[in-house]
Amino acid sequence: MKLAFRLLSVVAVLIAAASVTFFAQLMVPGDRATTILNLQNGREQEWTASELGPVNEKFGFDNPLVVQYLHYVGGLFRGDLGTSYTQYQSVNSVIGAQIVPSLVLTASALVVAWALAIGVTLLTVKRGRFVTGLGSGWETFAASLPTYWVGVVLLVVLAVKVPIFPVIGGSGAWGTVLPVLTLAIPLAGFLGQVTRDEFDKVLDQPFVTTARTRGMGDTAVRLRHGLRHAVLPGITLSGWALGALVSGAVIAENIYGRPGIGQVLVTAVNTRDVPTVSGIVLVVAGVYVVANVLVDISYAVVDPRLRSHSRLATA
Repeated sequence: MKLAFRLLSVVAVLIAAASVTFFAQLMVPGDRATTILNLQNGREQEWTASELGPVNEKFGFDNPLVVQYLHYVGGLFRGDLGTSYTQYQSVNSVIGAQIVPSLVLTASALVVAWALAIGVTLLTVKRGRFVTGLGSGWETFAASLPTYWVGVVLLVVLAVKVPIFPVIGGSGAWGTVLPVLTLAIPLAGFLGQVTRDEFDKVLDQPFVTTARTRGMGDTAVRLRHGLRHAVLPGITLSGWALGALVSGAVIAENIYGRPGIGQVLVTAVNTRDVPTVSGIVLVVAGVYVVANVLVDISYAVVDPRLRSHSRLATA
């Protein structure tokens, strides 16, 4: 029952995202067929009905609005996101050619953000007022930083002033360091804040006191007992963060001149390539859906009690 509800919610989210992107296309000023011809010819002008006719027929603009909508939503479930106005190929191909670098950047940033958040939490929580305040202050500061500001500062300091990393276009592992840190540092602040609060509470629980009285060292208590319980709120936040990182990748990719859907999106917006913009929006929505499923799985892995609750609910 729970699985069926989850599948229905996934379908509903995708339909809602497709509906928003479809009607957003209709709200763009100007006739769509005229826009396409202007883009193809590189100039703004008026076109006759006979010149617009083939374009309207090719893209289905002459069909009733309901038919266009059903075709668009149906295409989503067929894996068809439409045709790019400017590149004259399927949006699937346009996005597919650039999605892997963005996903690699996103996944790497999430891993690094978690490593920073957990490291600061383990090293500073209940370590004395000064050290604890230092860790808490770092998390607050990091969480308040805009992504674009972090990117520009890292670029200027570590690529221009001190040329450790490539300034632009680095595609190898070394060239990925700054873009990953650009996305990871602000996220680490958010993750650290929620993890710190829970970690602080867990260390005061009776089962932790019992573990200490049995001779377990402080490091073992923090790793084996405290951390497992403390990361649960952060895992919930990771579901949101994964989708947000895909959006943030647009900024990082443009700052560092990296390939990815960020470059595709900026180009599509500048050229009013609405199908490509809509396709990227749907991809981001899909990432959010997948992220929520992964959060549920991670919950069950971290806390085995949730697996038993899930089996009882299913039964």
